[in-house]
Amino acid sequence: MGSIKTPGVYITEKRAFADSVVEVATAVPAFIGYTEMAVNGNASLLNKPFRITSMAEYHTYFGGAPTPLFSLPDAAEGETPTLVCGEKKVMVKQISLPFTLYYQMLMFFGNGGGPCYIVSVGDYKAEELSADALKAGIEILLKEQEPTMVLCPEAVGLKDKELCYSVQTAMLRHCGYDMRNRMAILDVYDGYKDRRDPAGDVINDFREGIGSSFLDFGAVYYPWVNTSIMQDRDLSFLNFDSDSLKALMGEELKEYPEEKQSLIKEQIDKIGTELDLIAQDALNKTLQQISSIYRSTLNEAKRIQNLLSPSAAMAGIYTMVDNTRGVWKAPANVSVNLVRCPAVLITHEEYDDLNVPLSGKSVNVIRMLVGEGIKVWGARTLEGNSLDWRYINVRRTMIMLEESLKNAVRAYVFHPNSAHTWIDIKSMIESFLRSIWKRGGLAGATPEDAFSVHVGLGDTMTPEDILEGVLRVTVLVAIVRPAEFIEITFQQQMQES
Repeated sequence: MGSIKTPGVYITEKRAFADSVVEVATAVPAFIGYTEMAVNGNASLLNKPFRITSMAEYHTYFGGAPTPLFSLPDAAEGETPTLVCGEKKVMVKQISLPFTLYYQMLMFFGNGGGPCYIVSVGDYKAEELSADALKAGIEILLKEQEPTMVLCPEAVGLKDKELCYSVQTAMLRHCGYDMRNRMAILDVYDGYKDRRDPAGDVINDFREGIGSSFLDFGAVYYPWVNTSIMQDRDLSFLNFDSDSLKALMGEELKEYPEEKQSLIKEQIDKIGTELDLIAQDALNKTLQQISSIYRSTLNEAKRIQNLLSPSAAMAGIYTMVDNTRGVWKAPANVSVNLVRCPAVLITHEEYDDLNVPLSGKSVNVIRMLVGEGIKVWGARTLEGNSLDWRYINVRRTMIMLEESLKNAVRAYVFHPNSAHTWIDIKSMIESFLRSIWKRGGLAGATPEDAFSVHVGLGDTMTPEDILEGVLRVTVLVAIVRPAEFIEITFQQQMQES
């Protein structure tokens, strides 16, 4: 109370409770990629991080799905044809750019995703996917504090794997050097291929391509997955080169009786002509009924579109696990939704080198387990040889603790560097860590076993520190680690009765 000079009654209020630490959000991914549009009213959202909470908001601000286009070239000599019809052997090849962010967002929300940021670096009119544009989108996130994950699913769609690795190393640098408060979830380039593919081992290529810096701030998942995102209704003859499609169906036409050929040819000739929406839908249904090769062509195109890298689905799983169990629970042994099967089946023996390689660059696996379905089977960062940062949940829990305490202690900047301030800070941090321990986030039978907080002259500071305005706090925490290997020992004993 200030100086009292006038007689009367004066009220003084005192704080009964100490300041508290607010736990920061742990599952807010930022997606970087190409969208149909990027507008908020009349304002452009191009190269601007924008927060959304649902696919409805994504549609409002960033539009819908791209229109995939396919061609049906003849299979080259030595090439395994995709479709065979009479003497015609063709390949189903996508000729449009692989804009997959829209489908990845469906996977994210379908696996438990919530609030996230979208950084649109271009639209579907782009002539090619640009590594420079994607890396520029990463740099834009330097000004955003909320995101805790960074994803760039379209990096694996770049025309060269070296360009993909350049984007992924930029993601790791952003997370581990520039910000240090978020993780990068990466995909394997050509991750739909087996490691014994004649073109080379995709896992070794990935490990060599991403370098060795900031690996504890990244995690990678393999293989890609065959999803159920795109349905039959999403594709029609409009997605194909009309001339090649008519030529393929014309080959099948030879197998029909002559009296039916004219009727079927009449329908085939409508492909490539001007039709209204109702006529297009009717023709698509008719062609599916009368032509087996048309149905096969649509199914193959659907398979190509449904083959997606798993990073966005994993971001959704991270969110779901954080909301239901806590950030300290490893995001593994969890089912993956909207997935029919992994692109590559991994055996128990093959998983050994993926999980515990000599290089330490652990690769987490999406596995098909008999009787259990498709599950995430791995919880390691790329820094598998580090006892400190081997596990994803350990790194993410530490990020949460660091950011929460940093935001809370900021209120004490310029306070007196004295015992009163030290006690306030210590009690505030201890109260926060005790609440985390009670929820299972820290290991230990008692709070004293789980954490300790040190601050004060002669403990963490010297007289010189105080003269220089430095207040040092040391926090020791025992973060829970997953039971990755469970060993059950059986031994025979003597009969006792």
